[in-house]
Amino acid sequence: MGMPSAASGRLAGTGQPGTGQPGTGQPGTGLRALARRHWLLAALLAGGLILRALTELAYRPALLFSDSIRYLYLSGGNDPMGYRVLLRPVLLVGNLDMVAAAQHLLGLAMAVALYAVLLRRGAPRALAAVTTAPVLLDGYQLQMEQSIMSDVLFEALIVAGLVVLLWQRVPRPWMFAAAGFAFGSSATVRQVGQILILPAAAYLLVTVSGWRPRIGQGALLAAAFGLPILAYCTTSLVLTGHFRLANQGTNELYGRVVLAANCHALRLPADERALCPTRQLALRLGNDGLVHSPGSPLRDFMPAGPRASAIASDFTQRVFWQDPAAVAAAIGRDALKLFAVTRVTDHGDTPISRWQFQRSYPAYQNVSPQTVRAAGRRYGGGGPAVSRPLAAFLRAYQLDGGYTPGPLLALAALAGLGGSLGAARRRTNRGHDRGGVAEGAAVAGGAAARATQRDLSVACLLFFAVAVSVLLASDAFEFSWRYQLPALVTLPPAGALGILAIIAGTGGRRGRTGHAVTAAASPLANQSSAG
Repeated sequence: MGMPSAASGRLAGTGQPGTGQPGTGQPGTGLRALARRHWLLAALLAGGLILRALTELAYRPALLFSDSIRYLYLSGGNDPMGYRVLLRPVLLVGNLDMVAAAQHLLGLAMAVALYAVLLRRGAPRALAAVTTAPVLLDGYQLQMEQSIMSDVLFEALIVAGLVVLLWQRVPRPWMFAAAGFAFGSSATVRQVGQILILPAAAYLLVTVSGWRPRIGQGALLAAAFGLPILAYCTTSLVLTGHFRLANQGTNELYGRVVLAANCHALRLPADERALCPTRQLALRLGNDGLVHSPGSPLRDFMPAGPRASAIASDFTQRVFWQDPAAVAAAIGRDALKLFAVTRVTDHGDTPISRWQFQRSYPAYQNVSPQTVRAAGRRYGGGGPAVSRPLAAFLRAYQLDGGYTPGPLLALAALAGLGGSLGAARRRTNRGHDRGGVAEGAAVAGGAAARATQRDLSVACLLFFAVAVSVLLASDAFEFSWRYQLPALVTLPPAGALGILAIIAGTGGRRGRTGHAVTAAASPLANQSSAG
């Protein structure tokens, strides 16, 4: 373990700066000093806490969506059921309201964890605090935390894996194992989490030296990542006879390819023509409806048995491979919606109103007031009730600017991309012992700045790669503003680290300036090689 970093002392907020030692005053004094030192984070946390308290009071019980019924009653569906690992223990001791409260606490905890790891990586306190604002104050995040849905747990597992990997400049083997387990567990909550093994493996390659350590720790990472998935699939085999995370496959792309390509103009076998809907029907049902609605040609086709499922899968693949450019363009257009000035949707998208606060308790397909009352009686929380003044306030807040602006996320993405490029820099040489004292100091300063830039770039790369992987993998199947929430916990930190990496790179090119940059932006630079 390396020596405590300067960030540890700054985060502790007591005792001498950089020592990490606690102060000798009363507990209250220490807390006040902590709040003063981290005043901006404290203010943002207070705002986030107030908004979450108002949300909890506005809607009772927690908001239920059609997916919520599957999670509560373990009914069939296309999604993994790992969310019940959070749901069941909370419901054993509490009710639906307590589930929402637990998710609100997770939202606050994610902000604190991101702030701490950014300090560890050298971010100034103000910049680190600002990057937590999206997860703390975004109205769509608040709405999801109030819902019996898996998304908040999915975000929390992503943040857990990121924080563990980034806590030290060179992660220890147990850190790769812990992060792999967190990322693998995310796949049991949302199947798209399987993609996270790629950025984790890439991070291992750029942080671990030597092929033997890379192979050994890579095997540890892969084993830890696969463990929760294997356990889940084994349980599924015992209970359902199917060794799988969820009942998903090629057919999940059906809605995407039908909306993106004109299947009527493609070459298709006669027995697959029935799967090609009219354009009007496709737009009316949308991507989600084409896959799940009883009115979809796919739903009419599937009950015919395994042979019909194989034909539907073949149809999806044929449409994709005959017009992959149209599908790729549709995915690209959807991915860019995240950066729009306003929250927009197109024909065929999942309605954004599903993820917005309503003035009354929302009702969805398969979730009537009677369904909510039945869930409230069984799990506690009562029937649907709304505080109209609070609900109206939350709706106005969310719709009138209480969300993370798309251009800000675009700026963070560009900074993250720019900062990540520095990860390709080779590790800085130890320098040379020739030349005078001044020249040696300049060389040492430049080398230190380059080392700082690379460390910042590597951390930036992990955040950025996780963001791109999760968001694009989600958009490949379906665009929904619900699936954009992981951007709140990945892109702002990537942007902050990217800005610091670019500044450090500029300092390195200026020679002596690197001294100042290194001192200000790399508290982990002084860690021992072991830690």
